[in-house]
Amino acid sequence: MSTELFDFLKELKANNDREWFKKHKKRYDKLHAWHIKEVQELIERIAAFDPEIAGLDAKQCIYRIYRDIRFSHDKTPYKTHFGAYMTGHGGRTGFYAGYYLHLEPDNSFLSGGCWQPLPPLLKKLRLDIYNNMDEFLEIIENKDFKHTYSELEGEQLKRIPEGFPADSPYANILKHKDFVVSAAKPDTFFHTDNWKDLVIEDFKKLHPFNRFLNYTIREFLGKV
Repeated sequence: MSTELFDFLKELKANNDREWFKKHKKRYDKLHAWHIKEVQELIERIAAFDPEIAGLDAKQCIYRIYRDIRFSHDKTPYKTHFGAYMTGHGGRTGFYAGYYLHLEPDNSFLSGGCWQPLPPLLKKLRLDIYNNMDEFLEIIENKDFKHTYSELEGEQLKRIPEGFPADSPYANILKHKDFVVSAAKPDTFFHTDNWKDLVIEDFKKLHPFNRFLNYTIREFLGKV
């Protein structure tokens, strides 16, 4: 089924209009149902090592394929990927660090962490990372973690944020506006019978990273 999904998305990218989508709506509905089923299985398997995910409904995690074009220069009506963000306390709308699955021809990836936190939360995350830098470094410098996720991604400030030593050796970490990592995957990664096993292996490596961030997020949300 994953090969059918990638074929559909390639065709959608080449024919991103409502008339084409209407003609192929039954194909989309079939693939969407498959996606829900596969994400639900991933949730149940993630919950075995991250109990915060337990009980999550896949429908809470999966993003709609319809684009919001009201304020966008790009008026194409449909996304050309399938995405799901799995995190406790709200699924795709939650504030917590979680596990993201992105299926898109020639641009698929797995990702995790906390993306675009609100400014007060970002400030709290930076402070807790700074105060527990040894623990944080132990996670992101772990051999297995680093082999899969390489380094922190996302937007950074040009200067170290106020309140931290200007000469801090951890400036490149503290400048981050997101605390996110990702692992690019070829399309063929998802064409194998055991692709969910491979995804779970990589998501297990994310758990300590998410757990570290979620300790701070949980504490922060308890005070707001």
